[in-house]
Amino acid sequence: MKKSILIVAAALTIGLLTNNVFAQTQPATPAPATPPAQTAPAAKADSVKDIDATIANVADLSSLTADIKAANLDASLKAVGPFTVFAPDNAAFSALPKTTLDSLMKDPVKLATLVNAHVVAGTYDKKGIIKALTNATRTATLKTVDGQTLTIAVVNKKVQIKDAHGNTAEITSFDTPATNGVIHGVNGVLMAK
Repeated sequence: MKKSILIVAAALTIGLLTNNVFAQTQPATPAPATPPAQTAPAAKADSVKDIDATIANVADLSSLTADIKAANLDASLKAVGPFTVFAPDNAAFSALPKTTLDSLMKDPVKLATLVNAHVVAGTYDKKGIIKALTNATRTATLKTVDGQTLTIAVVNKKVQIKDAHGNTAEITSFDTPATNGVIHGVNGVLMAK
């Protein structure tokens, strides 16, 4: 009988210790629920604007913004699209001869042609550009909204764009989203024929 009491007492002690251990390892209060995965992307989607507004919000694209306004292309870059814009930075515009810039700023039609030399109908994100370059020649051609041909190629492990005059620009940033397309930063100004 003493053995039975000891066995029952031992079992009760083990049971109480086990419950105590489990009670210590379980959280006292439930962890807060994680927000749904859609919360962050929805907030980001709300902050995406059209191509014109997106370019206007980038300080290093202020020259391009001024050219878009002077060429009266604001409305075109707000249109449904989709468009792909190869956006020259301020350094690219400052590398042009001052006489060329002055001449363009006085002629909105020529300026519009210059700006449109950087705009392609359709969306060509980084993935799409790389896919287009996976051919035997490792080059691809795109048509601008004015019908000009841009040639894209990989040169020295960098993606480069060449216009009909042979001017080149390297893509320095990819895939800035806009509601009506995508913007890639480039370090050179492309010219139309």
